Amino acid sequence: MNAFVERLQRQHLAAVQPYVSARRSASGGSVWLNANEAPATPAAATQEQWFRYPDFQNTALNQAYADYAGVTREQILSCRGSDEAIELLIRSFCEPGQDAVMITTPTYGMYAISAATHGAQVVDCPLQAAEDGSLQLATEAMITRCLDRTQAKVKLIFICSPSNPLGNMVKTRALERLLDAVGNEALVILDQAYIEFVDSNHPQFDSAALLARYPQLVVLRTLSKAFGRAGLRCGFAIAAPEIIAVLSKVIAPYPLPAPTISEATHGLSCEAIMVMQQQLQRIAEQRERLIAALQQRAWVKKIWPSTTNFVLVNVADAQSLVQRCQQQGVLIRDQSSQPGLPQCIRISIGSADDITRLLEVLPA
Repeated sequence: MNAFVERLQRQHLAAVQPYVSARRSASGGSVWLNANEAPATPAAATQEQWFRYPDFQNTALNQAYADYAGVTREQILSCRGSDEAIELLIRSFCEPGQDAVMITTPTYGMYAISAATHGAQVVDCPLQAAEDGSLQLATEAMITRCLDRTQAKVKLIFICSPSNPLGNMVKTRALERLLDAVGNEALVILDQAYIEFVDSNHPQFDSAALLARYPQLVVLRTLSKAFGRAGLRCGFAIAAPEIIAVLSKVIAPYPLPAPTISEATHGLSCEAIMVMQQQLQRIAEQRERLIAALQQRAWVKKIWPSTTNFVLVNVADAQSLVQRCQQQGVLIRDQSSQPGLPQCIRISIGSADDITRLLEVLPA
């Protein structure tokens, strides 16, 4: 194991031997009598293999995602959405009451919630306004705090790019500056839940290349967004094999149900990826349609640039607007509780019919 990974993990985990399930300890064979399973599926069940436990880490699924992401299978951990990956990272590397995680508000709320539930401190280095008007990493402040030995040690740095709830990308140079300066003092977690929505002409990270250069980098991905499989609860942590090994100590013995594994693997086929990419184009068209319509509304104060399947909008009265839509059966999200985003709403991009209905409900 890389020395810095061994040093950063919670110290008691160094001696922990992970639970070795029946599927994890042995594979192959034709008569399986090692997992206390039923001998067959009851007649009422619809799937022949539901009486068997699923794989701890399914080879076909992990290989399919590795091929898609341009990494090796040893760099992949499949889990119950990227939310579980966030939990696993905090449980694996943060000593309760001692260590801290860094977030960059406004950002995805589960980083702070997961940290709090596991007794880790939360250090916030808010995003700052850049020359182009976007909110970007306060890189130097982040570096200073991470290297400060007089306060709780920052073990994990969570960066959401494309940002939820902003919709924009973090600048590559800022990320590389952070990775270079922090070195092996902390893990940098790049949450790319919305990466598929980024147009191929838009500057973006080469995640595989970054992972090869920076062993302290962890990339989080999901099938919930662009792949349209939120109900499966399937996500991935991509990292150096040594980091994956630590996370494997604390993940559940059978993290993904068999039906999830089957459908997720199918969703990563060449044909399914082509369908997904076609849908991305339709979503982009509806996003631009919505933005154009919102630009004509006097109550719209600002529309934040978006590379994703949602748009963040600064409005005159967020609460009343959300309530108005809800009364008409259209749900949008009030983001006003986010630091630095007063009177902001977030609108997801649905079908053409969905956007038509929304525009009917919104005030002129």
